[in-house]
Amino acid sequence: MEVIHFVGAGPGDPELITVKGQRLLCEADLVIYTGSLVPVALIEGLDGEIHNSAGMNLDEVLALMIPAWRAGKKIVRLHTGDPAIYGAINEQIAELVKEDIPFRVIPGVSSATATAAALSTQLTLPEVSQTIIITRRAGRTPMPENEDLPSLAAHQATMLILLSINMIEDVVAELLEGGYPGSTPVAVVEKVSWPEERQLRGTLTDIAEKVKEAGITRTAIIAVGQVLADAPPPVLSKLYDRHFSHGYRDAKE
Repeated sequence: MEVIHFVGAGPGDPELITVKGQRLLCEADLVIYTGSLVPVALIEGLDGEIHNSAGMNLDEVLALMIPAWRAGKKIVRLHTGDPAIYGAINEQIAELVKEDIPFRVIPGVSSATATAAALSTQLTLPEVSQTIIITRRAGRTPMPENEDLPSLAAHQATMLILLSINMIEDVVAELLEGGYPGSTPVAVVEKVSWPEERQLRGTLTDIAEKVKEAGITRTAIIAVGQVLADAPPPVLSKLYDRHFSHGYRDAKE
């Protein structure tokens, strides 16, 4: 029995799809991809039937997948980034469960982690931040109670804000309201891992103006936190500390 695969395409660079995801794409009889952001290079040259879901609603996507599965075809539903983060897969999965259709989710490289790679940093640092918050600002999609930006900003953790660059001035105001100092480092990465990727760096004091001057209005991630500071880490990781022993290494004097 065939299984419908939800595959993460990665953030934009076609080489950032997983080996497994690439294999499933090549084997698929039907590929339904999110055409607004999935790079064309990933679906070029495939032997299967290909559909762009950018203009489809849920019913139209299911109307392609379910009959194809019943006909014994191999199906890939190709989502951007990692399907688990703002991927809208649960609504599709719920319908497949109703129809008793088996499925699997293949993870992908998230635009959030690709942003850290693009900025040549890590999102956690000892004694700086050990927590990462991936969120968005309320817009046409409301936020659950207690998940507004001021509440989340109170943690002073590393924050990656998706789907909100068009509201950058409001984002900044709410982060300041929540307690981040105006000097907090901020980076904006537009179309991370794409050839046309752009980066802006600043602080909460000036990043909104820089974004406005650059004309960035969509497909960008806002990274916030002291882990972005242009300075050496304040303390070293215990993992490679010569004075720290663990199951694979004895401490040295």
